[in-house]
Amino acid sequence: MKPNFEGGRNIAMKVPPHQYDETVRFYRDILGFEQIKELLPAIGFRFGANQLWIDKAPGMSQAELWLEVVTEDTKSAAEYLETAGIVRRDEIEDLGPNFDGYWISSPASIIHLVDGKSGSW
Repeated sequence: MKPNFEGGRNIAMKVPPHQYDETVRFYRDILGFEQIKELLPAIGFRFGANQLWIDKAPGMSQAELWLEVVTEDTKSAAEYLETAGIVRRDEIEDLGPNFDGYWISSPASIIHLVDGKSGSW
């Protein structure tokens, strides 16, 4: 049975260290987006109905956008995605043992967090 997937509200921008401060300044000072202060030291901004997280990512040469997809049952979704030939990418960032989710890659190499609908973020 095909699980139900929905777009989540979180977008992560992974930014190389040499672009990080200016990227944060762009969203905070130039565009004037409201900063999410409840989760400091994480840097996030209200981005319409979404949340944009700016993460310093050593070892990257350019910025990447990572998206969140939510589902009711992450275990059955994992089985479905594996059957569909979708590549798991759990090695890219540790989510911890209690996180109800995992990483996948789209065919265009866009990273997606598959997260339980209860919202681990």
